[in-house]
Amino acid sequence: MYRFLFSSKWLGYFVLAAIFATGCVFLGRWQMDRRAETLAEINRVVNNYSATPIQFAAAKQQFQSLNPEKEWTQVELHGHYEVSDERVVRNRPLNGQPGYEVVVPFRLTSGEAVIVDRGWLPIGNNTPGHPDSIPAPPSGEATVVVRLQASEPNLDRGVVEGQLASIDLPSYAKELSYPIMTGAYGQLATESPAVQPMPAPFAMPSTDEGTHLSYSLQWFAFGVLMFVAFGYAAKQQARNAQIDAEDEDEEISATPRRKAPAPRKSKRPTAEEEEDAILDAQGY
Repeated sequence: MYRFLFSSKWLGYFVLAAIFATGCVFLGRWQMDRRAETLAEINRVVNNYSATPIQFAAAKQQFQSLNPEKEWTQVELHGHYEVSDERVVRNRPLNGQPGYEVVVPFRLTSGEAVIVDRGWLPIGNNTPGHPDSIPAPPSGEATVVVRLQASEPNLDRGVVEGQLASIDLPSYAKELSYPIMTGAYGQLATESPAVQPMPAPFAMPSTDEGTHLSYSLQWFAFGVLMFVAFGYAAKQQARNAQIDAEDEDEEISATPRRKAPAPRKSKRPTAEEEEDAILDAQGY
């Protein structure tokens, strides 16, 4: 009943089903990889975000080259802000609102300098492309607690003076007259002495893993269902072929057979009949 599966038509169907199922497996594995990355980020946030701050001496190497596992680690810094080298970073949305972030070099008492991202500013209404105001950091000696963040890629976009396209620390360092550490910068957590007004603080990163797991399971299910649909279609095809064959057999058995006509017996005329036929032909 299933010999039709070896026809070119059904072999083509099987190849299409296999290609579709392979694509579903690929997409399902991609979603699983995305989930693994999300879970790794959640673990970093849970382990580092609210942990006790460490001193700069213990985190110095991370400012030079950040270990991804150390992202969000809190570090306590002592020194002062270099306000004259402050920069505004463009295109930094927060909760769906367009805006900026303000970054300032922080000179430590040991002489090293790191970059501190003090927070978010809304877009301005007075001058296009600029915030209306930039809250000043505390003057003089200050103690700040920051969370480690990796240097961002260079977006290679033109910006006006005093602004940055991204927090690309090597590019920022070229604009300064003193060296800064370019492996990581600090996202401000607390600042002492406190000043007002302040840029808007950063919200804690989400610890929701999202829908990657459900999406991956859906893709795997789609791949399996494709073969289930192929098997169901093949079963229906075989069933229909069997029904057609049974109907044909019933029609043949129900048709009555015609009897062949009996052969005629040949009858030769007698001598008298031949004589009468001759006389009839001559008019007698």
